[in-house]
Amino acid sequence: MKAVLFYEHGDTDKLVYTDYAKPEISSSEVLVKVKACGLNHLDIWVREGIPGVTIPLPHILGCEISGEVTQVGSDVKKVCEGQRVLVAPGINCGRCEYCLSANESLCSEFRIMGFQIDGGYAEYVKVPAENILEISDTLSFEEWAAVPLVFLTAWHMLKTRAGLRAGETVLVHAAGSGIGSAAVQIAKLSGAEVIATAGTAEKLEKAGELGADYGIDYLKDDFVEKVKEFTHGNGVDVVFEHIGPETFEKSLLCLKRGGRIVTCGATSGPVVNIDLRFFFVKQLSISGCYMGSRKELIEVLRLVKSGRLKPVVDSVFQLKDAIEAQRRMIERKQFGKIVLVP
Repeated sequence: MKAVLFYEHGDTDKLVYTDYAKPEISSSEVLVKVKACGLNHLDIWVREGIPGVTIPLPHILGCEISGEVTQVGSDVKKVCEGQRVLVAPGINCGRCEYCLSANESLCSEFRIMGFQIDGGYAEYVKVPAENILEISDTLSFEEWAAVPLVFLTAWHMLKTRAGLRAGETVLVHAAGSGIGSAAVQIAKLSGAEVIATAGTAEKLEKAGELGADYGIDYLKDDFVEKVKEFTHGNGVDVVFEHIGPETFEKSLLCLKRGGRIVTCGATSGPVVNIDLRFFFVKQLSISGCYMGSRKELIEVLRLVKSGRLKPVVDSVFQLKDAIEAQRRMIERKQFGKIVLVP
């Protein structure tokens, strides 16, 4: 099969489009012919190398996969060849206290497709049968590939960790990103007032179409001052944070007393500073978030199927052009998801 992989960590030039052995499945696995694979910042971090994390090399990236089942393991009962499917990106043990309490992403054996194991930057991918979710033809494969990781993570952040309620106000950073465009929709669906940041007027306009009530061009305006203006000096109840030190400390200044910040990323770096006096006097809360549960993903897919949440596809690249696709993400040119197709 054709695949994009890397033999050593580094810049985008380490990605190689080449022939590679088609995966061989076990009795409990399924082989999926990849029809589309969504890009994520996780792809960038894994390619560059994450301190303390060993990635088996060579490695195939890609955690948001849609496609068709082409082969089924001998012990698999509920999956059939020819099914249109989405791959649940998280793999867990299924036995520990976290898995049994629908907190699979806390499992010590939790892994993500395209991160610790080979993913969807290829024509075929092998997947545990329990990670196969059937999808309809109401959306294209490209649209389905824009759903699983970003909508699941945004849902887990806003609904499960932040406990977002109707009538509250949310600041969503980088609304043009895949996860940001998902967060705007989920926040609005929850009945919240949404303030979105982005780097261009065009992105802010698109964020408004998704439901954002206010927009801030972070390249032109101080987002803290604009938040104070939009909230009449009160601040927001929740900040949806996934940038890191570039925004984190100022995000805390946007919170009202008793506010919550939820974070899932470190795009601009891993280290931030917090003034603990300010933090405890205002009784703020910080929640770390790492994907979510299968139960949450099924709820997200139900809302997507009903049309209440909509995947946002920015652009579609051929697999052989994965370097160009990653560069578009790195340069923050997209609004929504960048998708690869074989």
